[in-house]
Amino acid sequence: MAKSKESFNKREKEKQRQRAKREKQEKMEERRANQTKGKPLDEMLAYIDENGNITSTPPSTPRPS
Repeated sequence: MAKSKESFNKREKEKQRQRAKREKQEKMEERRANQTKGKPLDEMLAYIDENGNITSTPPSTPRPS
């Protein structure tokens, strides 16, 4: 009788392992589907004003070349 119980436990553990693997794969696919590439370049740029402070708006006057 002990042998059949061991087989049952092995099958149950294998089912659990397969279920966990499937759930992990689903989570990974969901993260990939919801992944964003990041912010656009305009949102990532920072400018320094005449006082040395960092701002998100470009300077009002163009810099001489």
